[in-house]
Amino acid sequence: MNPYAKLTFSLSLVLGTTITISSNHWVAAWTGLEINTLAIIPLISKSHHPRAIEAAIKYFLVQAAASTLLLFSSMINAWHTGQWDITQLSHPTSSLLLTAAIAMKLGLVPFHFWFPEVLQGSPLITALLLSTVMKFPPITILFLTSHSLNPTLLATMAIASAALGGWMGLNQTQIRKVLAFSSISHLGWMSIVLIYNPKLTLATFYIYCTMTGAIFLTLNTTKSFKLSTMMTSWTKTPVLNTTLMMTLLSLAGLPPLTGFLPKWLIIQELSKQEMTAPATIIAILSLLSLFFYLRLAYYSTITLPPNPTNLMKQWHANKPASTLIAALSSMSTLLLPLSPMILALI
Repeated sequence: MNPYAKLTFSLSLVLGTTITISSNHWVAAWTGLEINTLAIIPLISKSHHPRAIEAAIKYFLVQAAASTLLLFSSMINAWHTGQWDITQLSHPTSSLLLTAAIAMKLGLVPFHFWFPEVLQGSPLITALLLSTVMKFPPITILFLTSHSLNPTLLATMAIASAALGGWMGLNQTQIRKVLAFSSISHLGWMSIVLIYNPKLTLATFYIYCTMTGAIFLTLNTTKSFKLSTMMTSWTKTPVLNTTLMMTLLSLAGLPPLTGFLPKWLIIQELSKQEMTAPATIIAILSLLSLFFYLRLAYYSTITLPPNPTNLMKQWHANKPASTLIAALSSMSTLLLPLSPMILALI
């Protein structure tokens, strides 16, 4: 891709995200979301592979439908209340339509079908953007309207997302699809606590972005796209693969790693709100996700491939690991001792 074109699309992503997260007016927020959608499509389809083109078309159709639904929701609210302010969402129909629109944009169950397919058809760096940066504006809108949303609907969608994300991830051999279902499962954790403690949802999202960033950048360095190539990538960068294993275990939520902190705080918050049953269900469902994280961790470091393998071993990395990977991996595994400071911020 032309460097000037890539720069334009990257700046458009930053601009769209900034417009959405800093706007109070529905039309301004919708404009930012549209800029984001139009900027990411060339990045998805830049390889010109049929699967990439298919992913870009799927992404465009879903995001366009979700944006239309969001605009329709805001127009109904403005029609009944005369308010275009995002925080003044008071009409029940508008609230339901907005929840459906944001669920489509994020890939929450039952609007999740597009997300694994789009991630599978995208390059690893674009997949990282889709899993992190592109989810930030919709989560910000949910944060601003959290007081108006339906708690039963959100809790149902959250538990369904945690269940489906864990269940569907068990059967995958493509790493990008595994991480897509992992994203759906984590979105379930964020959604269930959104109404009761929106700041905790944002903190969970930031920690999730840190861990996912470390994993995607590591996979991009080792050029691992499926489990079989992951099993032989230890010959290229043994130390990087060890940190990848630790980051995967952190993403699974195992103590004493960073990923345990948001799950612990979410279960604590749900218990305070006397939602013991949903807390128990979502904690049990996280065991499904834990299984495939452990499998990825084993394949990255511990398990050797069966011999003879038909995959050529590569004895050196194509490019050196960046310092960004080291910083993100460290934050993904070592932040738990700083939990009192994070708690103070929340």
